[in-house]
Amino acid sequence: MLSRTDKDALAQAVYDIVRRIPSGRATSYGAIAKATGYPNLARMVGRIMKNSGDYCEDLPAHRVVNSQGILSGKEGFGHSGQMHRLLEQEGITVTGDKISNWKNVFWDPIKEIWW
Repeated sequence: MLSRTDKDALAQAVYDIVRRIPSGRATSYGAIAKATGYPNLARMVGRIMKNSGDYCEDLPAHRVVNSQGILSGKEGFGHSGQMHRLLEQEGITVTGDKISNWKNVFWDPIKEIWW
């Protein structure tokens, strides 16, 4: 169980990683969890992202999806289709609620961020 201080540090690390996701790319909750050093906390990353709108207006939260490229957090964007539209505005093709060509769109923070 994480202490309040650890949870706050994790949330800040998640926000820092999400801000680095380039336009036209997306990553997963699990990849972010691994990059923060907590590989088993993908669901907690999801909760942090769900609450991110309260703290971070500039956060490109639409670029974070589940491990299969499914827009599992789309409800957090208010009205239906907003997450889908934001991704497509960046050149990412979404079919149904899933990113097409997920393997090429996937951005791995461990491989692509220089710490």
